[in-house]
Amino acid sequence: MRKVVLAMMTTLNGRLDDPDAWVTGLSEDHYQEIDRGYATFDTILVGRVTAEEMFEYWPGARHEEGASESHQAMAEKMHSYKKYVFTTDPDLRLEWHNAEPAVVSSDDEIRSFVEDLKVQPGGDIHLSGGATLAQTLVRLGLVDEFRFFVFPVYSPGASWFGELEGQQTLKLISSTAFESGAIALYCKPAG
Repeated sequence: MRKVVLAMMTTLNGRLDDPDAWVTGLSEDHYQEIDRGYATFDTILVGRVTAEEMFEYWPGARHEEGASESHQAMAEKMHSYKKYVFTTDPDLRLEWHNAEPAVVSSDDEIRSFVEDLKVQPGGDIHLSGGATLAQTLVRLGLVDEFRFFVFPVYSPGASWFGELEGQQTLKLISSTAFESGAIALYCKPAG
C-alpha cells in the first residue's frame, strides 16, 4: 500500500507561512536529501491556495538560471508528478501538467479519495500542504509519515498544526543535520 507523506519546511516553533521570511538558505546536501525523498513520490496532494503558489513557481523552476542540479531535478519531478488539487469548486481549471481537481466537500469524501489513492499502484503520495489540508489529513489519521525540515529559526506566524486538537505522539525514524543548520526529522505515528 502506498504511504501518504507530509513533507514540510518549518521553523522551530512550527511556522509554515511566508517561508521567504525564515528559510535561511538550502545547502546542497539539503537539496540532495529532498531530492532523494522526492524520488519515492509520484503523486502530490495539495490544497487550492497552495497549488496556486506552486503553479506560479515550479513550472519556471525547471529552466531557472543558476539553480543547482538538485533543485532542477526536483523541479522536473514536480512537473512529472500527478497532482491532485483539493477543492470544493467543480469548475476549477488547472493549467499545470498532470494536475486535476479533487472535488471534495466533506471529511468522508476526503477520506474516501485518499484511501482509494493509497491502494492504487504507484509510489508514495506527497502531502504538500497547505495547512488546512495537512491538518485535515492528520486529524483523519491518513498521514503515514512526517518529514519535517526544521530551520534553526523562531518566527511568529501561522503554524502547521495550530488548529489541531489533542496530541499525536510520533516515533522518530531518522534524523539528518545539514550544512545550512537545518535538520530533517522523519517520523511516523507512534500508535
